[in-house]
Amino acid sequence: MASTSTFSREALDQVLKRRFFFAPAFEIYGGVSGLYDYGPPGCALQANIIDTWRKHFILEEDMLEVDTTMLTPHEVLKTSGHVDKFADWMCRDLKTGEIFRADHLVEEVLEARLKGDRAARGVVEKAGDDEADKKRKKKVKEIKNVKLDDQEVKEYENILAQIDGFSGPQLGELMTKYNITNPATGGPLEQPMEFNLMFETAIGPSGQLKGYMRPETAQGQFLNFSKLLDFNNEKMPFASASIGKSFRNEISPRAGLLRVREFLMAEIEHYVDPEDKSHPRFDEVKHVKLRFLPKDVQESGSNKLRECTIGEAVESGMVDNQTLGYFVARIYLFLVKIGVNPDRLRFRQHLLNEMAHYAADCWDAELETSFGWIECVGCADRSAYDLSVHSARTNEKLVVRKALPSPVTVEKFEVSINRKKFGPSFRKDAKAVENALLNRTQCELEDLAAELKKEGKVSLNVEGLSEPAVITSELATIEKVTRTEHIREFTPNVIEPSFGIGRIIYSIFEHVFWSRPEDKDRCVLSLPPAVAPTKVLLVPLSSHADLSPIVKKVSAYLRKEQIPFKVDDSSASIGKRYARNDELGTPFGITIDFDSVKDASITLRERDSTKQVRGSLEDVVAAIKAVTYNDESWAEATKKLTPFEGQSGDA
Repeated sequence: MASTSTFSREALDQVLKRRFFFAPAFEIYGGVSGLYDYGPPGCALQANIIDTWRKHFILEEDMLEVDTTMLTPHEVLKTSGHVDKFADWMCRDLKTGEIFRADHLVEEVLEARLKGDRAARGVVEKAGDDEADKKRKKKVKEIKNVKLDDQEVKEYENILAQIDGFSGPQLGELMTKYNITNPATGGPLEQPMEFNLMFETAIGPSGQLKGYMRPETAQGQFLNFSKLLDFNNEKMPFASASIGKSFRNEISPRAGLLRVREFLMAEIEHYVDPEDKSHPRFDEVKHVKLRFLPKDVQESGSNKLRECTIGEAVESGMVDNQTLGYFVARIYLFLVKIGVNPDRLRFRQHLLNEMAHYAADCWDAELETSFGWIECVGCADRSAYDLSVHSARTNEKLVVRKALPSPVTVEKFEVSINRKKFGPSFRKDAKAVENALLNRTQCELEDLAAELKKEGKVSLNVEGLSEPAVITSELATIEKVTRTEHIREFTPNVIEPSFGIGRIIYSIFEHVFWSRPEDKDRCVLSLPPAVAPTKVLLVPLSSHADLSPIVKKVSAYLRKEQIPFKVDDSSASIGKRYARNDELGTPFGITIDFDSVKDASITLRERDSTKQVRGSLEDVVAAIKAVTYNDESWAEATKKLTPFEGQSGDA
């Protein structure tokens, strides 16, 4: 299996580039940062991961898949809050105009200073041999071997543990307090300012309908909620899912696929009764042991992980509810299945100041890479926010109606409008004012009722009106009424797992990449067979005419069994041919030699161990299918085959 030798990002980058997994887009024109093209193996790997995702989530959980448009009108994203709040904090060099993302800048500078302090204290660290990393770090002008005092070290470590939770003004205060300037020039920087990450566009030739390239796939799912509920025969709970491109105009794209401007997302919206967030299949996953970084640990300035089962995490209240916990565990099982190293996977809870005000709880699946811990999957309980705001904006009821087992008597505040006077009072704005009044929560109506009774009027801020609308007791009344109800009407809460496919793919590359101990230049990508771009390399021992019919026969059989394969009949040695495909992550090799002419047997090679076994075409292909598609071990799948010590698969 994988070597324990020091990881080299430079070696990995060379393999990914040489084998064209992905490459900068428009490269012959100089490229555009944050945009990448996938080559043949990258496309196949991505397709296989998506296929596994569909089977693991959509099919196994009986989800409803939708494909919604990437172009989104301004009004939709204004309602969802993206127009006003979907932003990162950037700061600009006052002299050069160079732009930095503020949280990344603070993080990079403080980490560099801590590294310099450790060097001054005689702490030896592993030297990275990644050329790109060296070039990036050369930009950070830090004085070597200058010690920080113990208080400064503690402060830096505490800040880094909470870096995701700082607001723009707080980042500005840190930059001032710790004298953080342009790392390359030492030049002063402006205070952080908000930068909206959405790509703006115009829909239609007139340019009057403003729109954006969607920053996520979620909004299209929410807007189709009523149709999906109807399709599901009004049954709750249920989930929708969507896979597609999203776009974010990143301030400073870096780290390859980890921070890009166009990327593939896979998102789930699981709709659940707010009064019952249990999950019927929770018992199936409650034993799954995970590594958590809860908010209280982060707030203490520590990154010490807490290990426990998801059942224990939910029971203790660390994870808010069963349905959220169920998906956290299912995310873990999916990531491990496609090649993530479980020892380099943690779930970090959002801090209070980074979590949306409406969210009940949120956990990120973070994967450890040479760039640090990278958020690859978010899993949030978004409460009823999204459906509520779209319902309020459009006056469409995005609700579930559920028959009660027996009638119940309820007391609630209701608005009664005097239409003879209301319409003439507000004229063309009457409908907008009415909607603003009717779409209030019970708590808000209770406050308005008290104010109306006391003052004889209330003032409402109405979107589109320059001044508050004044509603008197002659125009409307707000009173508590008692009703008997046979139907319960509620807005579902939403549990949202959201996957960044590109980030997951890159993290997997790092987790499965290694070099053979006997030769560091012989690199291997130990991709799980289920997601590997090609499953089999078919290798004739030579170009002799006697082998050609067998190559054709084996190719036809693999094609019939729908096993992706590639033939390499080049003049290179068999060892070199296998080495090339080890870099592509191809898990199996079939060698055809002159014994194959005599007895129709073939040799099967396993990528990681280079072990070889021999048998009939049918038995070899059955073993390949068992390992690739049925999760059988190599030892179990090859019981019928004979160990082979003849022609080395690595000669």
